[in-house]
Amino acid sequence: MPLSEQFKALIARFFSKKRMRKTETSSSFLTFLENSKLVSLLIFVLSVALIVVISFVGVRSSNYQLLENQYSTIRIVAAETFSYPSDILTERERERLLNEVPQVFDIDMQPYEAFDDHIRQLLVDMERFSTVEEDLSAAAAENMIREIAENFNAKGNYRLSEADLTNILEFADLETRNELIDTGLISLRESYKLGIYDRNDNSFMFGNDSVALINREGSISQRRLESTEDALTSLRIALNAANVPPNVAAAYNRLFRDGVQPNLKRNEGEMEQIRRQLQDSLEPVIVRVEKGASIIEPNTEVSAEQFEQLTAYRQHSASQNSAQFDLQLVGRMLLVLAMLTAATFYIRLEDKETLQSNGRLGLLASVVIINLLLIRTCFQLGSFELFLYDSRLSAILPYITPTALAPIIVAILMGSRPGLLTALMISLFTAVMFGERHDLFVMSFLASTVAIFVCRNVRKRGRVVMGGVAAGVCIAAFTLLYNTVDRLPSETIFKQLSAGLLTGMLQGVLIVGILPILEGIFKRTTDITLLELSDYNHPILRRMQLEAPGTWHHSLMVANLAENACNVVGGNALLARVSCMFHDIGKLVKPEYFTENQLDGHNPHDEKTPSFSALIIKSHVKEGVDLGLTYKLPRPIIDIIRQHHGTNLIRFFYHKAVKQAEGGEQDGATVQESTYRYDGPKPQFKESAIILLADSLEAASRSLSKVTSQNVEELVERIFNLNIEDGQLDDSPLTMAELAKIKESFIFTLLNSLHSRIAYPAPQQDLAPSKKSNERKSERVEASVRH
Repeated sequence: MPLSEQFKALIARFFSKKRMRKTETSSSFLTFLENSKLVSLLIFVLSVALIVVISFVGVRSSNYQLLENQYSTIRIVAAETFSYPSDILTERERERLLNEVPQVFDIDMQPYEAFDDHIRQLLVDMERFSTVEEDLSAAAAENMIREIAENFNAKGNYRLSEADLTNILEFADLETRNELIDTGLISLRESYKLGIYDRNDNSFMFGNDSVALINREGSISQRRLESTEDALTSLRIALNAANVPPNVAAAYNRLFRDGVQPNLKRNEGEMEQIRRQLQDSLEPVIVRVEKGASIIEPNTEVSAEQFEQLTAYRQHSASQNSAQFDLQLVGRMLLVLAMLTAATFYIRLEDKETLQSNGRLGLLASVVIINLLLIRTCFQLGSFELFLYDSRLSAILPYITPTALAPIIVAILMGSRPGLLTALMISLFTAVMFGERHDLFVMSFLASTVAIFVCRNVRKRGRVVMGGVAAGVCIAAFTLLYNTVDRLPSETIFKQLSAGLLTGMLQGVLIVGILPILEGIFKRTTDITLLELSDYNHPILRRMQLEAPGTWHHSLMVANLAENACNVVGGNALLARVSCMFHDIGKLVKPEYFTENQLDGHNPHDEKTPSFSALIIKSHVKEGVDLGLTYKLPRPIIDIIRQHHGTNLIRFFYHKAVKQAEGGEQDGATVQESTYRYDGPKPQFKESAIILLADSLEAASRSLSKVTSQNVEELVERIFNLNIEDGQLDDSPLTMAELAKIKESFIFTLLNSLHSRIAYPAPQQDLAPSKKSNERKSERVEASVRH
């Protein structure tokens, strides 16, 4: 080592602070929690118990949110006897009483008195005619009779004809005429006193021999009434009893018929007073509902009376604190058990990674339980007086439940398939909780599915908010269409869709806030976090660019290879790319010991033993893990840092040690292969296996003297065979078919990244490098291949 380098090392030893290594805690207990089947069973049992307790224990059928005119899918039965005053039935009784209020009439004698005056005046005119009759000619007599009839008819709506007046004048003397007139007036007066009504008048709904309330001088009494026909019959009988010729009797009947007029007038004041008395005396109608009686029937439309009875039952139940065993709870426990069992089989078929990781199971169970707890909280709001006595306000409760919260979170952290499974479970339990609401199940599942679709492969936090808004829009649209068909009030529908929109937006905002917390607790990494880590200005990446530029360039090349390969086999290309950027951060501790950073031609390994050099080379993995923990890198990236070399052999220094041993410098038997192998573990998942292959291939590709398709294919085949034969891919899920696709991807990427360029003319001295320089370059390439 040059003297200047030794001096720098001495200064650094005395004046630099000792670096505090942050090591990863390793615990067999944590491993047990992650992989134990007993823990998996415990998660399952606890999930069943907690879901039952949260979703169904204490949920009364009285709290089901049903509205008038809404289609019910459940039967609600009274768990105990209760009574309540029915406003609807009381109002119906009030209307019945008001409609049956008897009509009170006043008897109006004025029509009779007016007719009496007109008849008396007619008698005077007839007496005057009789006095002058003998002195008049026939024509004059006819004219006078016509004049008398016309004068009489003009006084009212009378129809006295000249013929009838002539018959009356010619029949008898004045005294007889007066007696007949008095007989008719007496009969007419009696009819008027009883009360006369017109049967053709629809406002008088009386039958034969009807009785009505008559107000006479402030006293109300019942009287028998006469119709106009009855009055005319009485008048005809009275006149016929006078023993006069038929033509004369008929003339008198026609004279008096115009005096028969309805004389009943409604006394609205008296009737209003009776109405007030009835209303004051009306007591509320009390409805008694026996225990076991059906309040709401399934597959029926909720009527106004049923809704009132349900509201009363809710209020009664809220005032009672009796704890009764609900037989329906047993059925719901079986429902939860069946649903989670089906979910387990689904996970086993479609998402084996979750079934093999208690961390993923715990994440799924925790998010579902917390989401159901929030939904139960919204459901319980219906027990508060603010919602209990205001049906329009309680109608929004199903629409403020955050049913898309857990599905979006699970879809982002675990994938779309577990997200859809979560959406199905949340929607089902919510629908049952709110009274087996089929519409609520469809609406919640639709909104969650759309939100998952919007948030698939999410890489920006704003996209999460958009997913929540999309869920709210689905709820609003479904509510508008479905509840309009159910004929719910427009005001209620507007409140419901507004609540759905607002809840969807708030869910998106809430998820953005809690995602980092869940990522830290459950060691999950989202594409959002990966994109944030891919910023070249990340502190540790900036250090690599400045302190180990060769390693930084190598990392970018490996990132290109791994990203393209992951795309062809369905791996997480973004995780592969970002992990490659960090996979060699451990080289920052001693960057000068790695050939890609030895720009001045000095190689410190020349002065070290092979075992010490191998120890330094191996240490960059552990140093990288420690730096990853220090900078709080996500778990998958740290796992890739640890696994990206597997247990590969550091061949350059191993062969160098064997060669030295064979040359007598040390005992060959003392060269242990394990000393020159990385500590591992071997790659455990697709991305880490692909990065192991890409890392080896990128380093080896620097040894190609000429880049041709054949050379690249042979190099790729050799690297793959070495790792397969060495068992480095034994623990990874890669198949042979996927390895073939990865080979093709690597070859394509290398041929395009190692392309040649046209040689530009240069001075002769620049084209002839020294022999020593060529030897140093060859040594660095060989070292990079072996590392």
